[in-house]
Amino acid sequence: MRTLAFILVIFSAILAACSEAPPNGTAITNVTVIDAVNGVRENQTVIFNGDEITAIQPADTDLNIAESIDGSGKYLIPGLWDFHVHLTYDDRFTASMPALFLSYGITSVRDTGGLLRKVLPVVEKMRAIGAIAPRVFYAGPLLDGNFVVYNGEGIPEIGVQNSTRADARAKITSLKEQGVSFIKIYEMVSPEVFEEMVKVANELELPIDSHVPLSMRASTAGPLVDSIEHLRNIEMDCARDTPAMHEERLQRLKNPDGLSGAELRASLHNLQRLPAIANYDQERCDQTLKALESTTQVPTLRLLSMTLAPPWLRDDWDDALSRLPADAADPWKETTVERRNDPSPDIDTTYADWGLFLTGRAHAAGVPIGAGTDTPIALAVPGYSLHSELEFLVRAGLSPLEALQSATVIPAEYFSLRDEMGTIDIGKKADMVLLNANPLDDISNTKRIFAVVTKGKLLTSDDLSALVQTSRAR
Repeated sequence: MRTLAFILVIFSAILAACSEAPPNGTAITNVTVIDAVNGVRENQTVIFNGDEITAIQPADTDLNIAESIDGSGKYLIPGLWDFHVHLTYDDRFTASMPALFLSYGITSVRDTGGLLRKVLPVVEKMRAIGAIAPRVFYAGPLLDGNFVVYNGEGIPEIGVQNSTRADARAKITSLKEQGVSFIKIYEMVSPEVFEEMVKVANELELPIDSHVPLSMRASTAGPLVDSIEHLRNIEMDCARDTPAMHEERLQRLKNPDGLSGAELRASLHNLQRLPAIANYDQERCDQTLKALESTTQVPTLRLLSMTLAPPWLRDDWDDALSRLPADAADPWKETTVERRNDPSPDIDTTYADWGLFLTGRAHAAGVPIGAGTDTPIALAVPGYSLHSELEFLVRAGLSPLEALQSATVIPAEYFSLRDEMGTIDIGKKADMVLLNANPLDDISNTKRIFAVVTKGKLLTSDDLSALVQTSRAR
């Protein structure tokens, strides 16, 4: 009996100690929570433990937890996505990208084109246990047609040839075996090869990203894929003379002059892009947008419409460049000086204006809009450029909350991850950004970052700065 009594005493002491010890996890207290589904929730405490949000409660609720951060006067949003990046397009940027993304609140990225021999080691490193890096989803190479645009000849090699249905089936099956998250169909594929790519991807349950192939029309190809990048070639399906333009492309795609893939594509863009915009037909374009109502558009306006708000004229551009590795930053600094000294006021903004216009029309028609940048192509500082994209989306007609949706909910839905990501809810992944100012007042406030939570790890602004400096020195 004495032994039993002793055991009971010890057990009671353990229970008492457990009840007194604060539970594991971290609380962000007295914060305003904002996401595109739940809207604005003021005076909240959000608790996360590991990579999971475990509680959301009124700020005046009794709190017993190991660690807390005062969120008074601050705003908590879901971690952001850059839905169009190229991690291996330019080797000067690759190693520094994860830190740069996180420093700007980007906790997930979708790599939309790169050879797997280069992409896979980067993905493996970013996904390693304990790695401080965004979540990463990847497509592998651009699946092009008989003529390959990005073939490595004077241009980075990120595309592969698919001349036949058999080619397409074999390549996509291999990509699936190597773990790709989705596939990307490029501009030079034939309708027959496109059809086979869609068929195989659906069989293998792979989402499909694409440019509209030049051999097809947006209203035909668009409904068969899950996302389209850059609004590419949609203008050609919004013109009064769309059928004639399509027939002319089919003839020129036979390539009697033996042009390279890049040359052939460029010649068709130069021939038809601006004339199509000049011959815009609202009724035909409405029909095209109706066909695209379930296909996410990733307009990359910071690229398409760059001339309307050049990065080198932004107040924080020099700071953004200072975060890059020197060998990547120096050429862009030279470009910045040149552009500031010669602002080129007579530049044609027809296509830039079109990008904003069509994005606004698509959004008004209910077409989903995703936020992507094409980083690091064309002065796209990794991370920074996503915030420029959000500003352009608002300029195109999205509300600040809808712009946030494009960088949170829409990407999660694309990968069928709505139950795990995109909003701040109990049970979802602990990817969040704590801001010093309200993004609904001014979407540029998404850059006013106090801290980032990535995979449940809290990084203060000092932590993020140190992470970037370390990445610059690699």
